[in-house]
Amino acid sequence: MIEFIAAFARWSQLTANLILFGSCVFLFIIGQQKTLFEAAWIVRLERCFPWMAGAVLLGLIGILAITTGEATGIVANVWSPLAWLEIVQKTQIGYVWVVRAALASVLLMAILALRCANRERWHYLLWAVAASLPLIAGTLMSHSSADEMSFAAIAPYAVHILLAGVWFGALPAVLLVLYSSHSASGKAMGLVTASYLKKFSVIAAPVMLLLAVTGLIVTDRLVETFYHTLVASPYGWLLIAKLSILAVILVIAYQVRYRWLPKLSEDSIEQNNRSTKYLRQWVGIEFFLAVLLVLLATILANTLPAKHTMIENWPYPFRFSINATWDEPYVQEMVWSGIVLFLIALSTIWLGKKNHWNRMAKILVPSLLGMSSMAIALPPLAIEAYPETYLKPTIPFDAISIVNGSRLFAENCSNCHGPQGKGTQPVVDPDVRDPTDLLTQQHTAKYTVGNVFHLLTRGIPGTQMPGYAATLSEDDRWDLINFLHALSRGFDARLLGSMILPEMPVISSPVFNYAANDGSSGNLKDFRLQKNVLLVLFSWPQSKERFFQLAAAYDRIKALNTEILAVPIRALSQAELEQVAEIANFPVVIEGWSEIKDSYWLYRRVRTVPDLSGKGMFPGHMEFITDRFGYLRARWVGQFEGFGWQNFDALTLQLRQLNQEDEIMPPPGEHAH
Repeated sequence: MIEFIAAFARWSQLTANLILFGSCVFLFIIGQQKTLFEAAWIVRLERCFPWMAGAVLLGLIGILAITTGEATGIVANVWSPLAWLEIVQKTQIGYVWVVRAALASVLLMAILALRCANRERWHYLLWAVAASLPLIAGTLMSHSSADEMSFAAIAPYAVHILLAGVWFGALPAVLLVLYSSHSASGKAMGLVTASYLKKFSVIAAPVMLLLAVTGLIVTDRLVETFYHTLVASPYGWLLIAKLSILAVILVIAYQVRYRWLPKLSEDSIEQNNRSTKYLRQWVGIEFFLAVLLVLLATILANTLPAKHTMIENWPYPFRFSINATWDEPYVQEMVWSGIVLFLIALSTIWLGKKNHWNRMAKILVPSLLGMSSMAIALPPLAIEAYPETYLKPTIPFDAISIVNGSRLFAENCSNCHGPQGKGTQPVVDPDVRDPTDLLTQQHTAKYTVGNVFHLLTRGIPGTQMPGYAATLSEDDRWDLINFLHALSRGFDARLLGSMILPEMPVISSPVFNYAANDGSSGNLKDFRLQKNVLLVLFSWPQSKERFFQLAAAYDRIKALNTEILAVPIRALSQAELEQVAEIANFPVVIEGWSEIKDSYWLYRRVRTVPDLSGKGMFPGHMEFITDRFGYLRARWVGQFEGFGWQNFDALTLQLRQLNQEDEIMPPPGEHAH
């Protein structure tokens, strides 16, 4: 019941606001002649304005009541003004609500103030501006603002909602024009009606085009690359329903503009009346569908966005992946053939219209060609999927998880896959597949983390790999997956060196918690968007000379927006820690060092020695640069890479380059993908 009331409150206030805004825009567009304002249909429309402004304000009160109940988790607070007041005073949602309510009140007062005045065209412009402000303020509570409260995030949604108001809000006024022309039929009235509608039609086409463009921008932000959610989540199904209704509306709008509207200006009174009748009918259907569209949009705005949706049960036995299939035999040829056939299908729409094909041919030929093109292009891109294919990890990709995963790998997987995951134990039975090389073979395209979770849970038919559902907990399986990702990324890190590759962030740095000898503590993510981090993994006393160098250059490094975190690769005694502290004027990690060391040792490989597995091959000193966005950009292993960052000019050059870069990719997510 509460959900129904919430949906109705949001829908009613939005619908009333859009109609008020769009009607005023429509009247401003057609209102060049002052005598127009005395028309009966305008008087009737204006009588509704105070009621619509009141509905906006009343709907906002309903939204506050429902939000209070949802935020506090106490249903009784829906009816408690004191609880409303607390939300208004203490939350960002409350602050935004106050702004919206204040702007809605200004709108109501503006309408009442000019209600009895002699009508001027600028009145409608003033009312339209006043009606636009609550709509714009409403975007501050949208999904777009939830992710990022910035102009770039909110502006597309604000423009989208205003464009929707110009189109949808004007439809009641258009219907009133059409019904008034019916009650006062005649050629002159038909011409007047046609002139009104044509003036509005001039802006309607670009408005609909921009509405589609801004809608795509907003949708792309809320879906990102998670296109599979469009066919497996409430958000996706609602979005498809919304787009389907919009497609029908566009067809109707096309018929209205190019078929029935031009006939209003014809000499025949009979044809004029017939056109008016059809226009009333189709615009009425368009308005009904538009109301339904706004309802779906309202529900969609309060549904978990696609990019945040957890698909716990993928309902299809396949999925489409270009990355996983593109290099397979004949895939590219089939896909391009399908695309060409689809373009031919589109061209037959134009051919049918030009050559006056009958209606059946116009529909049947493009449809058959379009379906054939999909039948050719899509199957080659399909690969096997499981119910867990799009399952998201419940354990973050961090040092603790990676270390736990490495222990589980050693206990359960290394016998077959080898200590480095290279699959070094071939199977004698020719019918059984050898263990997979987890270190060098790319799995990210063909196997999502959900796929790997499925295989770890149930095993792999045709191999000796068993399922671990009974022996490993769900969290343990995610830890194991995080370790496998770190293992693979660590092998990719061999391409890193002491010089960064400009504007090419690829490898995310494993995050970790730490506490240092100077009393500081935190998480690697605390430095995001603020500072670079020079992570120093050191031996003692072998790294003493390097510590003197780092201490002498610490002020220079800090001035380059960079913090040093020193991490021992073994436990230090109290005496050793005191020796380190005498030299180091930068934080030395004393808690969390073991997990950090074990995680970052996976990133030790270099180009010249890509397989560091033998005795003495584990470096005693390594340094990593993580940029301020969370990506591992450079690494120096003195044992294998020479003088490197002992020349501080070489180190500071890398830091300056990083500081000059803007955000190229968003910071890495908390979970493996």
